[in-house]
Amino acid sequence: MEKAHDVLIRNLCEHTALAPEDLAEIRALTFTLRDFESNEDFIRQGDEPEHSVLVVSGMVARYHLLGGGGRQYLAFHLTGDLPDAQGLFIDQMDHGLSALGPASVAFIPHRELFIAFRRRPSFGLAIWRETLLDAAIFREAITNNSARPMQARMAHLFCELFYRARAAQLVRGNRCPLPISLAQLGETLGMAIATVNRTLAELRRSGAMDLREGELIVLKWRDLQRLGDFSPTYLHQKRQSSPPA
Repeated sequence: MEKAHDVLIRNLCEHTALAPEDLAEIRALTFTLRDFESNEDFIRQGDEPEHSVLVVSGMVARYHLLGGGGRQYLAFHLTGDLPDAQGLFIDQMDHGLSALGPASVAFIPHRELFIAFRRRPSFGLAIWRETLLDAAIFREAITNNSARPMQARMAHLFCELFYRARAAQLVRGNRCPLPISLAQLGETLGMAIATVNRTLAELRRSGAMDLREGELIVLKWRDLQRLGDFSPTYLHQKRQSSPPA
């Protein structure tokens, strides 16, 4: 497995040029690695955070816990992501994080991060930029769930995850891991399970994609992109200029 500090450096370099001194500051941080099983929480709504987390391998989900015990999934985070960087600046978490399939997560003490930001403001700006990119994904998700029809909504989510997986070096050929259940897909997209099944069947019949045994398979990228009305500009990935094949 790639070392945690190298995972973080690779992710930040997708959008920020880091100096050698920044890289040394990152490598000096304490990364405490923990493994989690599928659907296991590691951040809960109401927690008072003292650490930020880095996804070292696997995928994690951010969600709101609803009054009746259900979940609204807000975003998915891949290898290299800092899914709760905003926890640096709030006193209490307003969402939870859980593993989506087996995942390894590194915990980084807030105290060390603040010291590093004072020594290397450019590193602090890179983390700030990470939170802004996270917010851009949130804005797109709001548009997706409120303004697009069901098929476009699902296709757009698949496009985003595949595109981001390429940047995280998780795509093998035309496949990337996506260990999501149909129920979780519905809780993400605001669809009843019957609608999830019908919409997924429609996308399969289009020949653009498939979802099987925890893998997203993109068969015709441009068709899937068209069906999802997907443009990757909101992801602001400077080093990934060419579209998937």
